[in-house]
Amino acid sequence: MTNALWFLLVGGLLLTRGLTASLFKNLPVTPAMVYLAVGLLVGPTVLNFFHFNPLKESALLEVLTEVVVLISLFSAGVKMPVPLSLARWRAPIMLATVSMVASVGLIAAFAYLVLGLPLGAGILLGAILSPTDPVLATDVQTRHPGDSDHLRFTLTCEAGMNDGSAFPFVMLGLGLLGLHDLGDSGLRWVLVDVLWATAAGIAIGVAAGVALARWGRKLRRLAPNETLLNDFLGLGLIGVVYGLSVMVDAWGFLAVFFAAVALRQTEVRHLVAERQGPALAPGDTIEAVMPVTGPISATATISEQSLVFKEHLERLSELMLVLLIGGSLFLDSWSWRAVALALFVFAVVRPVSVMTGLLGTSTSWTIRGLIGWFGVRGIGSLYYLMFAIQHGLPEDLALELMQLTLIVVTLSIFVHGTSVKPLLDRFWRTNKKSPD
Repeated sequence: MTNALWFLLVGGLLLTRGLTASLFKNLPVTPAMVYLAVGLLVGPTVLNFFHFNPLKESALLEVLTEVVVLISLFSAGVKMPVPLSLARWRAPIMLATVSMVASVGLIAAFAYLVLGLPLGAGILLGAILSPTDPVLATDVQTRHPGDSDHLRFTLTCEAGMNDGSAFPFVMLGLGLLGLHDLGDSGLRWVLVDVLWATAAGIAIGVAAGVALARWGRKLRRLAPNETLLNDFLGLGLIGVVYGLSVMVDAWGFLAVFFAAVALRQTEVRHLVAERQGPALAPGDTIEAVMPVTGPISATATISEQSLVFKEHLERLSELMLVLLIGGSLFLDSWSWRAVALALFVFAVVRPVSVMTGLLGTSTSWTIRGLIGWFGVRGIGSLYYLMFAIQHGLPEDLALELMQLTLIVVTLSIFVHGTSVKPLLDRFWRTNKKSPD
């Protein structure tokens, strides 16, 4: 496929997406489904105009997916409502921890007992497929800062955290395959990959987010007429936090998400204090009581201003990566093993792990059911797979895990994409709530 045809294809998709933005809101399809369908059409499945080989381009794809997930995690963190409440965060924390463990365990058992994979490969596959995706699940995630919808908040917050909580299991799987040092009896894995990497990632993110919010506030007070490049500040925060986390063996995905949360929380608290906002009733958010919008917030918050630019990057990246997924599949990629795994993940793993994680919480059964269904797999899974390949995964095992992962992601885009809008519309009608 020539460069001219690539420009024509991508440019045509961008024009179509831009001109049909309102149409997509009323159709039971998502943009990702369209991109994937086009990729399947022009790829080796149908017309064979081009073929993208993820194994050959694993280094490039690792970097691309890494950047996209980081941007998406920052956007998710910025949208978390203020103030931070442990009661509100309990459900997503349980989903990112207890449900993550259950999900990895169930997928590993299926891979070992049914697919005949080694235990290490099964755990690695579980870690690859367990996290919900912060990139492709925009229809079921928080839409703007201050969105207090419980379902969207829980799914967004879970996706923000479980991209980090999956990493210890990635390293465990690699260790059991002889590609990572787990230490004597797994002691190094527990101390470094679980405890240190998690705590350090959260601490680095929170410290950096609070620091940037305070520096930005001081600079605006000292030089009120000076303009700050909020887009650069947001991207800079992502880069510094992630780079520092990697240097000290902390989980950078967790760090970036919590950096965005801390940035937004600190900025909005300062802004409300300056405006002498009203006291909050139990369960209220600052944005709900006194919306942080208009000219004041436009100049006073890095988080809100940088969000628009990052969401545009996120949409463009989604188009390119989903198009490449479609262009990587052949007809014979659709093996019974891959399809069976996908159905098992959607119909068994996700519902069971969610119900296990939410035991004892106040989450309604209706919301538990919706959360148990909307476990979209996507770009994050591709990143973990490319990460494993770059850490020396044997080629035959890499090819098998790649086929399984690509089919699960592809089916997730179609299955979850066709069901998300009808189910959410019915949920909001039943609860007499606006999907705003």
